[in-house]
Amino acid sequence: MRQAGRIVAEVLAAMREMARPGVSTAELNAVAEEIITRHNAIPAFKGYPHNGKNEFPASICASINEEIVHGIPNPRRILKEGDIISIDVGAIHKGFYGDAAVTLTIGEVDEETRRLLEVTEGALMAGIAQARQGNRLWNIIRAIQAYVERAGFNVLREYQGHGIGRKMHEEPGIPNFLGPRGQRPKNYPLVSGMTIALEPMVVAGDWHTKVLGDGWTVVTADGKRSAHFEHTIAITNGEPEILTRL
Repeated sequence: MRQAGRIVAEVLAAMREMARPGVSTAELNAVAEEIITRHNAIPAFKGYPHNGKNEFPASICASINEEIVHGIPNPRRILKEGDIISIDVGAIHKGFYGDAAVTLTIGEVDEETRRLLEVTEGALMAGIAQARQGNRLWNIIRAIQAYVERAGFNVLREYQGHGIGRKMHEEPGIPNFLGPRGQRPKNYPLVSGMTIALEPMVVAGDWHTKVLGDGWTVVTADGKRSAHFEHTIAITNGEPEILTRL
């Protein structure tokens, strides 16, 4: 999983360098796929099924502005000054998965947008800090939700992080919102050796979403911007280990 994570991290480093005004999301996808396959790995997202059908057609998810997750790369989607783009990438190496995401600014953005990104990444790190043996799943969820809401933003309630290993999505599901009693996830103990993907998705407006006609792209219902950061991590006897960081 460390190897898979390093491949994912290398892709995201390349995306940081490449994401500029005038670049298409299809160009980003082509470079990502080349890096993954060069390392004898498999793009984890390409061909991934949705509800048993409608396979995802690309190696990255590229979601611009009000698009939250699962945006499909397209040669006609050209990045513009002032945009933000969430790039989510997964790789399979020797049967194990890595999964991570970053939201990038394209040129100069307004102050609220910059703060949205800072808060979302900060929430991810707050969640990771709680991912240690002896804690429980709710410690992670509470840390993410509290960090976001203190800053005046909202976390998505319909999409979540997840366990990861020999499959992309394993137990436990890890929401970013704890919810009322009776609707909360099982409060699993966190133990050394667990590998999980934490991924706060944060919106500048209301948390409700809708899915576009392509069956994949999730957008904010009110058209406000969204940010998304993700790491695959391993829980250890000491500090959590971020597997998707170079």
